[in-house]
Amino acid sequence: MTKLIGLSGSLRQASYNAALLRAAAGLMPEGTELVVETIRGIPLYDADLEAAEGIPERVSGLKDAIASADGLLLVTPEYNNSIPGVFKNAIDWLSRPNTDLKRVFGGKPVALIGASPGGFGTILSQNAWLPVLRYLGADLWNGGRLMVSKAQTVFTPNGVLADQKIEEQLRAYLQGFVAFAEASRQETSVS
Repeated sequence: MTKLIGLSGSLRQASYNAALLRAAAGLMPEGTELVVETIRGIPLYDADLEAAEGIPERVSGLKDAIASADGLLLVTPEYNNSIPGVFKNAIDWLSRPNTDLKRVFGGKPVALIGASPGGFGTILSQNAWLPVLRYLGADLWNGGRLMVSKAQTVFTPNGVLADQKIEEQLRAYLQGFVAFAEASRQETSVS
């Protein structure tokens, strides 16, 4: 079974991106699983804290989950035309210590999607993630893009995906990413 980890870059309870992640978990192709994880509980990165106390337990558990998964789906909001600070902070912690970088992110299939109330979706945030993912050594899937714009019209007030066109796009996106992750896993097992 192909197992993916999904992270929303928002802490807000009624986040469109958390809703998009939940929708993705429910639309996974047969024989696959998307485990919805959270960045909630990850402290602000502080090298002094890391030196004094080590890697926080919440970060260690999430690192292990990502390392053992076949792929990582990042569902990114767009704040001030870029990456949300809380999401980047989580990735910064997940990359520590740098000797663990390869185990967690090295060659890991990663995909980006996002939802925004604005008219351009999360194009600027997704673009801002590119150099970060390149540095981490992740294997970014470039086979498609999903940027949900005007998210307030796509989700019900309870956070349920209600737009059939977006649902179809999300389903197709997930099928493509799963195929990419499975091919990567097969390559790795042959090597």
